[in-house]
Amino acid sequence: MKQTKRLWAALLALVLLAGCGYQRTEPLPYPEPAASEPGKTIAYVPLDDRPDNVERVVYLAESLGYALAMPEKVLYRTALDGQPKNFDSLQRGEPWSLFTWVLEQEAAGCDRYILSLDQLHSGGLVASRSMTGYDIELPGGGTVQIHSMLEQLLTALSADENNVVWLLDSVMRLAPTVGYEGGALEEYNAIRAFGALPRRTLEGDTLHLEAIAESYWWGPNGENLRSQTRAEGTYEAALRHVRSRDRKMVLSYVVQDTLRKPGYENFRLLIGIDDSSLEDCIQKNEIAFLRRGLRAGEGEDGRQLDWLLSGVDDLAFKAVARMYLDETGWQGTSVIVDYFGDTYDQPACEYDFQPLWKIVEEHNRFFDLLPCNQAAGMYIFILTQPKDETQKSAYIDQLLRALEGNRKQQRPTILIDASNGTYGTAVYDALTKKAELGCLLAYSGMLDMAIVTGTALSHGAARYAVLKNGENTDACDRAWARTLADSVLKDFCYKGVVRNDLLTYIRNDLGGDPNNFWSPELDREDLLRRLEEGMEKETAPVIRNLERSSFLSSISPDGEIDERHWGGIALENYRFPWDRAFEIGMDIRLGEFR
Repeated sequence: MKQTKRLWAALLALVLLAGCGYQRTEPLPYPEPAASEPGKTIAYVPLDDRPDNVERVVYLAESLGYALAMPEKVLYRTALDGQPKNFDSLQRGEPWSLFTWVLEQEAAGCDRYILSLDQLHSGGLVASRSMTGYDIELPGGGTVQIHSMLEQLLTALSADENNVVWLLDSVMRLAPTVGYEGGALEEYNAIRAFGALPRRTLEGDTLHLEAIAESYWWGPNGENLRSQTRAEGTYEAALRHVRSRDRKMVLSYVVQDTLRKPGYENFRLLIGIDDSSLEDCIQKNEIAFLRRGLRAGEGEDGRQLDWLLSGVDDLAFKAVARMYLDETGWQGTSVIVDYFGDTYDQPACEYDFQPLWKIVEEHNRFFDLLPCNQAAGMYIFILTQPKDETQKSAYIDQLLRALEGNRKQQRPTILIDASNGTYGTAVYDALTKKAELGCLLAYSGMLDMAIVTGTALSHGAARYAVLKNGENTDACDRAWARTLADSVLKDFCYKGVVRNDLLTYIRNDLGGDPNNFWSPELDREDLLRRLEEGMEKETAPVIRNLERSSFLSSISPDGEIDERHWGGIALENYRFPWDRAFEIGMDIRLGEFR
């Protein structure tokens, strides 16, 4: 009899472990009704139309109780060579129309803004890397000086003392974009190599715009880079690039100079460093100049007003999260940061100019995350590239044990995969099989590591604040769940597996270019079918993991934690936003949470 009871107990345990103890709820139609409160709208001008700058910003904003007001997509869309253009003539966004749109939001009573300067002065990030002039065409004909337009816009927004305005700027990366305005891979490689060369260091009175423009052409020991590029046959391409950099720095200076004037105390400037280099490079003096122009400790409470951090594609995440933290009186929280893989003291990829720990430390300061050794409010787990290749499995096991321990203790945890793909799919398989992914506050991986860090900490810190503030609603929970599901499913399934299959198919079977489905033109319906089929197969186990997860739904002042259970998940409306294989968009339908 005792043996029979033990057998039934064992079977019951297996059933529960297998996830049959939960009731899956059927996913609801998407989009769901807006749930934002009146007066919590943010007027948002995106960097461009990629998912990280649109859909995922919407999810994050909604998870914090905001609604985003955005201009028509045609006003901020980027088109690569050969693709349909905006208004039949533009490959970029339309700054004058965006300028007008922002003023319309102000006239309608909006008082929260997150504005991409690269979009407003150039028509997007890609366009900002190639533009050299200061005249912007007007829709009805004629031109306007872009720096004059920027000054007018900032003046108009400063007139209302209730406005909170976040301006997003960037330090230009080392090279222009392949497949935009005729840019070829050979030119990209040549200009990136030129940009990665060490430059003469400017300091003190020598650190000004004219000297920076000249420093582009001189190495630290007097090397004449003009002569070098002429000898290599790349001078004309380098000259165009330098002129774009010079224009970009002038416009950044105009903004910084304006913000230093009285009346701009409610403005925040957040500058991101785009793809950099492991070496002393062309960005060095630009970064030093812009850092010197930051308003540090000039707020009413001594808070730093402006920031310069690594990463560009995550700028909107950081701005939305920080806006919420500021509005709710965030005082920060203690964190424990644990690294797995032991290469935290190195740049995580070739596009980082700082060691991983430094990037993490800077972002922690931005969000007021205070390192401690015990009894932390929040935990940050970071998987790095393996120091010892033979220890990959050991590092994964260490991470899994740490996640399991935190799950048992209901500790709020952020997971960052900064391994740059060095573990292959092994880490995704292990996490899917042995971790409860849906209980994480946030997850990010498979991008430039600065962006990965900023993305995960934006989502995680904001979510933690919502739980501590007791402000989460069902709508907030559901929007947060979409941010997490989007990150996990795209990284584990698309970037880890499906994308590689698509790259092989496009190159080998179609003879096409995975970076542009229009050059030569490919059957995009065929590619969408392959995408959907691949994602249906690869996402199935990850979705089961999420559906069987519980998540933290509140944290009381005395540390008591409540949980809710995920509902069903369905994916639909797959798309290639830029008609290339690098990134995808998709709609995420969720069932009711219990």
